[in-house]
Amino acid sequence: MEFQNINEIEDATLKSRREMFRLGTALLFIIFIMIFSANLHVGSGSFSIELVVGAMIGGYMAMNIGANDVANNVGPAVGSKAVTLAGAIIIAAICESAGALIAGGDVVNTIKNGIIDPALIKDGHTFVWLMMAALLSGAIWLNVATALGAPVSTTHSIVGGVLGAGVAAAGWDIANWDRMGSIVASWVISPVIGGIIAASFLLWIKRSITYQEDMVAAARKMLPLLIAIMAWAFSTYIILKGFKKIWKTDFSIAALIGFCIAVLVYLVLRQVMKKQASAMKNEKASVNTLFTIPLIFAAALLSFAHGANDVANAVGPLAAINDAIAHDGVASTANIPLWIMLIGALGISLGLALFGPKLIKTVGEEITDLDQMRAFSIAMSAAITVIVASQLGLPVSSTHIAVGGIFGVGFLREYLKRNHAKTIQKIREHYQSLGQTDVDQFIKQFSSASLIQKKHMLAELKQHKASVELTKKERKSLNKVYQKELVKRSAFLKIVAAWLITVPASAFLAALIYFTIRGIMVP
Repeated sequence: MEFQNINEIEDATLKSRREMFRLGTALLFIIFIMIFSANLHVGSGSFSIELVVGAMIGGYMAMNIGANDVANNVGPAVGSKAVTLAGAIIIAAICESAGALIAGGDVVNTIKNGIIDPALIKDGHTFVWLMMAALLSGAIWLNVATALGAPVSTTHSIVGGVLGAGVAAAGWDIANWDRMGSIVASWVISPVIGGIIAASFLLWIKRSITYQEDMVAAARKMLPLLIAIMAWAFSTYIILKGFKKIWKTDFSIAALIGFCIAVLVYLVLRQVMKKQASAMKNEKASVNTLFTIPLIFAAALLSFAHGANDVANAVGPLAAINDAIAHDGVASTANIPLWIMLIGALGISLGLALFGPKLIKTVGEEITDLDQMRAFSIAMSAAITVIVASQLGLPVSSTHIAVGGIFGVGFLREYLKRNHAKTIQKIREHYQSLGQTDVDQFIKQFSSASLIQKKHMLAELKQHKASVELTKKERKSLNKVYQKELVKRSAFLKIVAAWLITVPASAFLAALIYFTIRGIMVP
């Protein structure tokens, strides 16, 4: 009996012990950063408490980016069962770190997105306090959003932090309100574009493969083309965004190189598909498995590009603090020392491993059901939207694009399901004179028919009149029955609300933190 009680106690405390392990590991990382930065000598060559505090906050921010933002890169692949949660974390951690260290950049803009005018900041100390407040407010907001299970934009968190701290330090005139207007517009632009592109690719896959009578033959023809387009998009994306530190080039050259890679991928896959098709069953599940390997590559490449680009959100303000202390002034750009880049890379990887599974499950499983085809469409949307937006100069968020892609796929599924249900009801209305067995047989034949065959069957259906015509009120009530919600509305509303308050929340927090720091530091 005593042993049973002990086992029950251990089971009850398992969750809390895991949580303590996560918190303890994160605290050890922060302590290590404090000890390391305390032994650095910058500026006058003496110990700098401001650098220690800034490094500590930078590490905290990096872990929160890993816990929240990285989920968007691997969440769809995990949700579609293309890769396990542990496998996704390992892939993302390696590729995020590689992207940050190999292609993360040597120089960063001290004022993120040019949203405030650094000329109005009076001295280096004020600038350091401003950056600390911006970094800490962004980190706290990301932490809150992760705890609530809401994927939010890291960039928007930092933007709000810099805006709030800047206004607190120098007044309303310091803000670039035109730039802020474009950032606000991106709240709508990013998810809408991402959703449209993801839904378009999924619809293309359905019409060209899964709606065909011989799905295997259709997949053998279309899949090499789809993956080649994916290779083109990701090659261009990585060359433009991931390798800009190693080799900076313009869009036309990157697109040309990406096209050559895509042609090579197409020629290789066309031969591979001929061999695989002979052993495949003519069913959707078999076709779905063909998207598994491309999805794993997509998650890895997105993580690499994210590490190369978004590590600046974690270490950019820290680099600005380090530069301001070293040169006792405010600069528009700052060098990123290797030790600061390592804090960003390790922090993102550690945050992903310790706290990332919650958001990965939210993105991959809790918004809508994903299979490999849907996840592939979302990955395509993420790469293409960032490329198009960067060429048009639109300030989009990778988080909003990825989650918008998931919403787009889910709402497309709802639309298709609703239309299918309406069509089945019309068939029953038009063939009421037949026996129930004949009607069921016709519906079964219709459901398994190819897209062209369905069009012919519906054309024949329109030539008949229903024996019982429904009133407008009756049709309206039936429409409500057809509206199957394949996107969780609670998740949709929670995420949209988090997006809308990210900048105001982080700005308000930053202003409070700045005034607190200033009150402590000023005699």
